[in-house]
This record gives sequence, C-alpha cells and structure tokens, in this order.
Amino acid sequence: MNRARLDARLADLDTDGYLLDADQDDANQLYLSGFTGPDPFLTLYVDGEVHLLVSGLEYGRARSESAADTVERHADYDYDYGGREARLDMYAAFVRDKGAESVSMPPRAPVGTADALRERGIDVVVDGEDRLRDVRAVKTDDEIASIREAQRANEAAMRSAEALLAGADVAGESRAAADDIEPGTLLVDGESLTSERVAEEIEVTLLRHGCALDETIVAGGAQAADPHDRGSGPLRANEAIIVDIFPRSKATKYNADMTRTFCVGEPPAVLREWYDLTERALDAALDAVEPGATGSDVHAAACEVYEKAGEPTFRTDPETETGFIHSTGHGIGLAVHEDPRLASGGGELEPGHVITVEPGLYDPDVGGVRIEDLVVVTDDGYDNYTDYPIEFVV
Repeated sequence: MNRARLDARLADLDTDGYLLDADQDDANQLYLSGFTGPDPFLTLYVDGEVHLLVSGLEYGRARSESAADTVERHADYDYDYGGREARLDMYAAFVRDKGAESVSMPPRAPVGTADALRERGIDVVVDGEDRLRDVRAVKTDDEIASIREAQRANEAAMRSAEALLAGADVAGESRAAADDIEPGTLLVDGESLTSERVAEEIEVTLLRHGCALDETIVAGGAQAADPHDRGSGPLRANEAIIVDIFPRSKATKYNADMTRTFCVGEPPAVLREWYDLTERALDAALDAVEPGATGSDVHAAACEVYEKAGEPTFRTDPETETGFIHSTGHGIGLAVHEDPRLASGGGELEPGHVITVEPGLYDPDVGGVRIEDLVVVTDDGYDNYTDYPIEFVV
C-alpha cells in the first residue's frame, strides 16, 4: 500500500477518518487492511494509521498477517455476541477510541452500519468518488511484481488450453454418423472436446501454479459472439474459440488477465479478416498507451481501426449489437476490473497503472474474436507483461 498517495488522496475529506466494513472480497478492504478475513470486519484509517477490529476467531491471524498498526478484538469492547445493537455500540466505541467523531465510507458501504453510527452521534459522509479505488489504481513495484507473477501462471494455463485444442482430432462424416456426433466436432481420446473440458485443464494448471479462478471463458462459434458467455458444450473446427483467463494468486490475491482466440482448422475468410483487424486494433491501442494519454485516447485508437474497415463500434452506434461492443480495457489489481477505464470518458493514464488492452469483434452469425494483453504504464510508455504469441490457427 502506498500510504503517501493514500494520505494525499484523502486530504480533502472533511472527516477524521476513513472506515470500511467489509470482508476480503472487497478490494478496498483487502488493500487497506492487508488482511484476508472471510467475514466482515472494520478497518479504520486515522492520522496515517490503520486500525482493525476483528472477531476473536481472527485476532491472532490478523495480528500476524495484516498490514494494520493496531488490531483489536470484539472482547476488548466487552462484546459477547449479544445481538445487533450491542455490536453496533461496539463499532461506535471503536471509532471513538481511535479519536474519530466523523468518518468517510465508500459508496458501497453497508447502509446499516452508516445509519447506526449516525444514530450514535458519529458523522458519516459518503465518499462518492471512492478515493481508495483511485489510490489502488496506481501500483507499487511490489504490486506490479505480484500481477506479473499471476500473469506467468496465466500463460501456463493458456498453453495448456492451446495444446488441448491443437491436439484434438476432427470428427468426420463417417465417425459422426456412427457415434451421433456432429461433423466437425473436436475430439480428444475419442470424446467430444467441450468448453468445460478445456476450462478444467485451465483450472488444474492454475492450481499447480498457485492461482485459482471461479470461472473462465472458453466460448466457440456463436457463443463467442457474447463477450461474457462462459461457453459450454462441444467445440468445433473451423470456428473461432475465445479463451479468456483471469486468475487470482492464492498468495498475493492479485489478478491477471489475458485472452487469445484460436481456430482448429481453416477459419472462414471473414473470421480471418476479423482476426487481422483485431490484431491491428490491439497494436494501435498499445501505441496510444503512455502517461498523460487518456483511457479515451486508447479506446479511440482501437475504434478507429474498426471504423475505417466499416465495422460498427459503440462510439459510432451506441445501440449496435454487433461489431466492437465493449471498452478497450480496464485496470487490474486486487479486483479483475478496476480503474482506469479504457473507454469513452476514460481518465488520464499514470505510471504504475496496470491495464488490459482487449479489442474484439462479435456477431452471432460469424462468432467472435478478441485479443488481450496486460501492460503496465511506465514513465515513457508501457511494458507489455504478456509473453504469449498471437496466432489464430493452431
């Protein structure tokens, strides 16, 4: 955590402290506390120090593992799990004990906690700008190293997925008729190769590299035309197969992200054209990445490649359901999607921003193509942290 940046960003808040009531799944909570608590707990930032209030169950681990300056447990406030009101009395006592009579809370903080503190005389102000999210966007060297490590695991998982696809056979007319399998279906060990089977290979590989993910995207054919369709069922030759992997390190909790699009066999001419266009859009967007440029600039660079080729984008047609129908990318860190945004209205890029760049084209009648690299903004441009080839046919 960059406390100097945090202090500077919170300096204009007219409150005594900044309060979080959340568990480890909240990226702000994990960032500020440095603690992986599975149940909600309080983190209070006051006068440059981080204070935690946790249950007795988590007290020992919080003291040894968190980034807090002080850690207290419920028993320190004579709370014996006597009910909601007693718990909220404890929260108010904890805040006051640290010298705060007013606190800011992020926009998605529990309204029940905020209202209860107000009822107990503590002024609670909503931080509508979500300043912690903004602080998190600029990574320290250690954070960047953690993301890079997760990306190495990601690349190993992508290699395992590509190898499975490349080694597949293709069901011919005679085999298909005999086994009730559609011609063109990919086969591994005589069985249909499904999105689920490829996803399993990805997940197993990630576990062996210290990472995990709840779900991934392996979507072929018409399913690939929906950018967030996870994919299901048999995969086929001569169709685009989007593989989008976004793992999280089990040790550091930092995420990575990468997408490649593969085709087993010979892609139709329109898919080949789309792939080449998307690779050009990726190059154009990357060329636009530098400190001082905006996320809007990077997005525009990708859009221009598509628009010059006659493909619709949200920039030219906000209601289009085909073409380039999402932003060019997003920040990544303790959350898979965080600031900055590479989209219309996206703000200025700074050194230390870690971003994805992921243009794509989609149409249910054709399929989908997306290519995604992970880069870090530097003082004079960017470093690409994705070490994986861009090749369509496997």
